[in-house]
Amino acid sequence: MTVMGTVYLVDDDSQLRKAMRQTLELEGMTVMPFPKAELALDALEENFDGVIVTDVRMPGMDGLQFFEHVRKIDADLPVILITGHGDVPMAVSALQNGAYDFIAKPFPAERMVESVRRALEKRRLVMENRALKQAADQSIDDMPLLGQTPAMERLRNTLRHIADTDVDVLVAGETGSGKEVVATALHRWSKKRSHGNFVALNCGALPETVIESELFGHEAGAFTGAQKKRIGRIEYSSGGTLFLDEIESMPPALQVKMLRVLEMREVSPVGSNEERSVDIRVVAAAKVDLGDPEQRKDFREDLYYRLNVVTLSIPPLRERRADIPLLFSHFVSKASSRFGMPVPQIGASVSRYLNEHQWPGNVRELGHFAERVVLGLEGGQPQISSPAAISSGSGTLSERMDRQEADIIRETLEKHQGDVAETIAALGIARKTFYDKLQRHNINRSDYVPK
Repeated sequence: MTVMGTVYLVDDDSQLRKAMRQTLELEGMTVMPFPKAELALDALEENFDGVIVTDVRMPGMDGLQFFEHVRKIDADLPVILITGHGDVPMAVSALQNGAYDFIAKPFPAERMVESVRRALEKRRLVMENRALKQAADQSIDDMPLLGQTPAMERLRNTLRHIADTDVDVLVAGETGSGKEVVATALHRWSKKRSHGNFVALNCGALPETVIESELFGHEAGAFTGAQKKRIGRIEYSSGGTLFLDEIESMPPALQVKMLRVLEMREVSPVGSNEERSVDIRVVAAAKVDLGDPEQRKDFREDLYYRLNVVTLSIPPLRERRADIPLLFSHFVSKASSRFGMPVPQIGASVSRYLNEHQWPGNVRELGHFAERVVLGLEGGQPQISSPAAISSGSGTLSERMDRQEADIIRETLEKHQGDVAETIAALGIARKTFYDKLQRHNINRSDYVPK
């Protein structure tokens, strides 16, 4: 059995060190030999994913002292001690203090190989659990930036790269793709601006008569009903981040004023002649491609170019399908905690829906779907496409009928939890025909049996 892993081998006896290295390398392990504990300690990094094998009796720093230093770096790092006969009581004491194993000289090669193999397996599990915890912690903060596809990796890397700059950013993405989450991440990851306010305004949600006062603020008596002075969103976000969602909906007259704010970093409240300096970073989001004149319509071209210093594009969920299981699992866990309900067993129909649905509402739609699954409202067969969509699908009539037949078989298996007798009775076909169709459509009945 080949074992992959790295072993730090520390022994001042060059002959024994050479023999142990050859033995371990024959088992497929990568061995880094060191004649002194001090050299191994210098090379050791906090996230070292291997194990350490060290002699106890060595000049300078001995094996037990080395072990104590290793414990301070990473208490979960397996250390195997090689001991002489007289050192066994000492080694037993070290074992009680957290050493992984000790091997008394002389020892058969198989004894050392087996100990190292088990230690590497333990280390692998520790490192995997750490990675999962880190991913879980990140998912809480960065959802729905959670994902392992190259597009999401690039997006996160770009966000971290520009977070500490004051550059204005334009975020492009479909409805529900997470544009505000991107803006929030930029704010939170900025060492300078994370201490200020994150202020969000949906330009398409406010009437034209209100949005100017919301953005710029107003003085008392500036207009009917303005009884008190009001600080606008722009000024309130000074020192922090201003997020303008659906900026393509901003009224043309207001676009001129917004352009001046971006160029001069000054704001003048409604009813005031005073110009007030503001220290803001603007993150704007649009549902349309502002670079396309046809989609941009009456949005000012100069304002677009002023915002378009850095443009971030969020890929739609249908273009990063590999991230859907991870996102769905996160949403289900979150919904279960929120509703105080157990995490449900995911049936084959839900899995198929996750794989085949186009998710026009993107991550937001996926989150709502996960909530319905947790609440038991999606226990049946979610509809992926209407009969009209099926009839107008691609392929010959025979191919389309095959797809429909496979869907019916899957849905019936799901309904009867994989029970063959009940499924055959519901479908009204012979047992041999049923198994022939399973093979033809590559359907595994056991996938529908509750685990």
